[in-house]
Amino acid sequence: MTEARSDREALNVIETHSEHSRYLPWKRAIDVVICLSVLPFLLVLMGVIALLIVLDTPGSPFFVQERIGKDGRPFRLFKFRTMRVDYRDEKDQAYMRAFVSGQLIEKTKGQDAINKPIRTQDITRVGRILRKASLDELPQVFNVLGGEMSLIGPRPNVPWEVECYKEWHRERLAVLPGISGLAQVQGRSTLSFDEIAAYDIEYVRTMSLSTDMTILVSTVRSVFSGKGAL
Repeated sequence: MTEARSDREALNVIETHSEHSRYLPWKRAIDVVICLSVLPFLLVLMGVIALLIVLDTPGSPFFVQERIGKDGRPFRLFKFRTMRVDYRDEKDQAYMRAFVSGQLIEKTKGQDAINKPIRTQDITRVGRILRKASLDELPQVFNVLGGEMSLIGPRPNVPWEVECYKEWHRERLAVLPGISGLAQVQGRSTLSFDEIAAYDIEYVRTMSLSTDMTILVSTVRSVFSGKGAL
């Protein structure tokens, strides 16, 4: 009985892998088509946002950071800058290491979510608006076109967060990271990292066109409703 069950489970894994392999080229094609279709509009919008950031605070309107992508490969992720130029994340690294490793952490004054140690005073005026509407993520359309990200997938972590992964967390690295994902539409700002990873792994194992479209629609609704930042 046990041997037969093991055989069935192995067969299910093979069938799931085969289905994913067939879907991945379609997923990539959909990413490219959607991004190219909206790019003319996005370029205008991003130009306006970049100008507003520069007028609000000195410094580059863009923020570039190394993240870990599919199969543990590093890449440069693009965002609009929402923080003060003199902000340094070193002071928050200990907090985020503890969060990813599942250690007990407490919210500090001015912190609006359990997994976001950034304080309100560190965010610029324009940055608050961008974060509320998730518009700071728009430059990642170029990461998608470059093949480093997908529209839908697990959000990519920085290298020192990945170093704190539990062994089972690493399955979330099996696919391209996304601008949005299952964990994001389930309330990422209030979830523990184990919960985020569980949602991401659920996506890795069950991803399909219908799943991606459902997450994409939920993401758009979240952006227009202003309910939480991605």
